[in-house]
Amino acid sequence: MASPDVATTPPNQAAEDPEIAAFRDRVHGTNISETTLLATDYLNHFNEIIMLLEMIPDMPEMLEEATAWQPKSYVEHFETSSCPFRELAIELYPHVPARYLEPFETTILQLQAVIDGTLRHAALALGREDTRGLRQKITIALDPMHRLVDVAGAIIHGSDKALSQDEIDALLGD
Repeated sequence: MASPDVATTPPNQAAEDPEIAAFRDRVHGTNISETTLLATDYLNHFNEIIMLLEMIPDMPEMLEEATAWQPKSYVEHFETSSCPFRELAIELYPHVPARYLEPFETTILQLQAVIDGTLRHAALALGREDTRGLRQKITIALDPMHRLVDVAGAIIHGSDKALSQDEIDALLGD
């Protein structure tokens, strides 16, 4: 769910974009946005690692599985996906308008950085057998991860706003 401060572009404005209009009929019936040509299915890749991270404080042995997780680009995700519109998602990605693609890719990079940092901190805490520190580091990082997934989802649905680095730092308490 997008946060209220994330502005969205009304779909009728996007309909006027001739590049998107050419693909409108092809995305109908999929979870690819007619506005941005992006698919929400990509966020499942990140929801997977977030779910694993949520389990680690109570099940530290899950850290091994979590550290095996690797980020995937949008195209890489769909290349290995079983979703029925995966080929269309791959085909359309180069046509995503820059006003959506740039904040989307920025948000994904921010999310990957938070995940990577959290995994590093969790491994260090677990190595020190510091279960309290482990819980604290993961708990602190989950809110920014959820927020970044929300922002990415909002962009997929037509927002063109990513979080600034200052906003990310504020979420992380830096």
